[in-house]
Amino acid sequence: PVGGGGLIAGLSLAMKTLKPSCQIISAEPVNCASYQKALEYGEPTDAFLAPTLADGLAVPIIGDISFSIARHFVDDTCVVNEMQIAKGILRLLEDEKIVAEGGGGTGVATIIPDGPLYGKFKGKTIVIPLCGGNIDTTVMSRVIDRGLAADKRIVKFSVTVPDRPGGLALLTKHIADIGVSVKDLYHERAWAGALDKVVVKCVVETNGKQHADQLFQELQQYYDIEEERIHF
Repeated sequence: PVGGGGLIAGLSLAMKTLKPSCQIISAEPVNCASYQKALEYGEPTDAFLAPTLADGLAVPIIGDISFSIARHFVDDTCVVNEMQIAKGILRLLEDEKIVAEGGGGTGVATIIPDGPLYGKFKGKTIVIPLCGGNIDTTVMSRVIDRGLAADKRIVKFSVTVPDRPGGLALLTKHIADIGVSVKDLYHERAWAGALDKVVVKCVVETNGKQHADQLFQELQQYYDIEEERIHF
């Protein structure tokens, strides 16, 4: 992971000295890819685009000395977006029982499914520095929710149902029949259009993307449904 560049400069110099055959790859949030931007311009350049979950890496300009060292020893670069970083933090928490901040999650984010390095090093030994556990509790809570949403293990959608007794009960039965758990429901009548209809906003818990897709296929047989996309 790269912020100011000190960590990757020191690690790449040490590793290449001890074992020149190893490959060093930098990982940065796309919102502040200071090392990649410096390589593009040939010198440290302001790369800040937007805030990032990897706040420890949000250094707009990489250090001069760090850049001069890293550029000679780092083999490749890659960037990850905010959704991938959230997934990286969540994977560490769930699979390894490790609490890491966004900087640590950034390295993991590169190798998980949909990450830029996924599957590239199958069968090889990979080392990812988990640089920091200083994540705020409230930020962790938001990251967990967004990571679950990115995995489609929490899904939010709107569905139009008949506004009559039993209408909501039938909807929840369809949801329950395929093993999806209802987390929250909200009725919205004023914007439903027809007087005999009601829009129900639903937040549900699934087992993942395949389960969520199964839910939508089931409900679309009976209702007009609109999924709400997650925005990072």
